[in-house]
Amino acid sequence: MPAIDIQQLAAILRDAAKTEILPRFRRLEPGMVHQKTEAIDLVTEADIEAERRIKAQVAALWPGALFVGEESVAARPELLDQLNEADLAIVVDPVDGTANFAAGLPLFAVMAAVVSKGEVIAGIIYDPMGDDWVLAEKGSGAWQRRPDGSEWRLKVATAPALDQMVGTVSISFLPMAAKPQIMQNLVKVRVAGNYRVAGHDYRTFAGGHTHFVVFNKLMPWDHLAGTLISEEVGAYVRRFDGSRYLPSHRDGGLLLTPDRETWDLLRREVFTL
Repeated sequence: MPAIDIQQLAAILRDAAKTEILPRFRRLEPGMVHQKTEAIDLVTEADIEAERRIKAQVAALWPGALFVGEESVAARPELLDQLNEADLAIVVDPVDGTANFAAGLPLFAVMAAVVSKGEVIAGIIYDPMGDDWVLAEKGSGAWQRRPDGSEWRLKVATAPALDQMVGTVSISFLPMAAKPQIMQNLVKVRVAGNYRVAGHDYRTFAGGHTHFVVFNKLMPWDHLAGTLISEEVGAYVRRFDGSRYLPSHRDGGLLLTPDRETWDLLRREVFTL
């Protein structure tokens, strides 16, 4: 099976954004937006058509690779189990932050991760509004790159004192039993935001602009690219129980920090479950 060229994959994500996503931004008719499991879980015509386009181009370039897209899994849930055993797989979120996109908010992303035998080996987060990528290959660092070829290496921030920390927390999926205490504990940090789009949580963290990121729901298209990118900038990435995050995990939460000491501090003082 041919190796996946991350630059080619990055170009595919950009092409889908230019042809299927951006032309529909703030132009969605009511029949182009549908609710999935709840009012904040949406799918739009842009999600469906972008994934269709990405899938076709991936199949043409890498016909032996397993394609796991968010919308494909909605139709075929067994794809998630196949991901754990695949020699080579490409995991795609065609529009990360669909609720933002549907509301006309210019904060959404297109993401892809490459998985080989249960290990994430590459990740890409493309920002259609900024027209640039944050990407990483395992062992090679993480980079922000523009279409003109200019790029710069990213590095995690140095954590300040707890009361000066800035981070993002996916509030809606925190365990209900623990949520009141966590919400109260968040007064201990300087800022705790929520962009409602994992791709930009990861981009902001990997760019050194925040000091922690927290998630609870772990679908692979939301987190495989971002966690690899975060590790490649030097971050400490663990589930709430301290174990490493793997493509097979669907729960257990995630806490990302610049280092182990900061992880232990936030886990003890803020994210008590």
